[in-house]
Order: sequence, then structure tokens, then C-alpha cells
Amino acid sequence: MKKIIVLSAICLILIGLVACDAFFPTPISKILHDPRGYDGKEVMVSGKAVEIFSIVVMKYFIVRDETGDLVVITERPLPRKGEQIKVTGKVEAGFSLGDQQVVVLVENQGK
Repeated sequence: MKKIIVLSAICLILIGLVACDAFFPTPISKILHDPRGYDGKEVMVSGKAVEIFSIVVMKYFIVRDETGDLVVITERPLPRKGEQIKVTGKVEAGFSLGDQQVVVLVENQGK
């Protein structure tokens, strides 16, 4: 019986570690250094909204933490510049422009 409890606890811990990126802020640098590993995954990032953009067909902003900057595409109202924000969404490895790869976070609606 003790073995089953220990194995269950280990499984729960491992599942929790795998799901951590969706519940705790992921450093932006981790996403930028491994865009293929994060592509399509749901994560939460936390930082300051440093740039705000609204184009007729799209709204987006740049969130900055102590490790880097990430573009966030949203359908929600844009945050104020300088506002501390937590954003949950799906990482999309967009496209390459020269030697730069564009990685964006598409914010979940209603979160």
C-alpha cells in the first residue's frame, strides 16, 4: 500500500512540474531560447507592458520581464503602458526575418 501511495505522489509531482508553465510565470528568456520547444504550449508570463500597438485588424503589446521582451497578441482591451501584467496564452513561433525568429504569445480570451 505504501508503494502505491509513494508512486502516486511521484506521478502527481511530475504532472505538476510539466504543467507549471501554465500556472506560474515562465521567464521570457526560456521561451525565446527554445521557441520550438514552447511552440503551441500554453504559458503564463508576467512583466511590464512596455509598448502598446493597435492596428485596424490587430492589437498587440510587448511585455518585458527581467529576462526579455515578448510580443502578446490580444483581442482584449490593451493594458496601459508601464502596467504590471500577467498574461496567459499559447506560444506561436511565428516566422523568421533574416536571422531573427519572431515568437509571439496569443493571449487566451477571457483570462
